[in-house]
Parts: sequence; structure tokens; C-alpha cells
Amino acid sequence: MYQNTYRKLGLNIKKYRLLKGLTQEKLANKVNLSLDFIGKIEIAYSKPSLDTIISIANALEITLKDLFDFENL
Repeated sequence: MYQNTYRKLGLNIKKYRLLKGLTQEKLANKVNLSLDFIGKIEIAYSKPSLDTIISIANALEITLKDLFDFENL
């Protein structure tokens, strides 16, 4: 039902991760998640909890608003 939202969220996570110069592995370590899970979030295969989304935003040093801004994808 919300697959498109998760796809866009994953694209934004990847965009900001790359802007920060982080690999998936480095982001995974910062938020204490597996590399596999980060990869699956980025391709919308897995759906992260709100706590996980907040942790990712904090690790990327961005706001939740930035993470959910799908206008510039």
C-alpha cells in the first residue's frame, strides 16, 4: 500500500548517505544495524520502524523533514 513511500524513503537515505561520504557499512555501524538491513531499506525491501528512521536521520545529521522530502528525487 505504501510501497512507493518506502521506495522514496530508501532513495533519500541513499542520497544523504552518499552526500555524507558514508558506505552502507559505515551507516549500519553508526545506527547499530546490519549492513544487509540498510541495503534492504534503501531498495524498499524492508520497512524500517520509526525508531530506526529517526536513528538514520540522526546518523546522517539531517531532519526527518529532509528525509521525507520527496520533491527533489
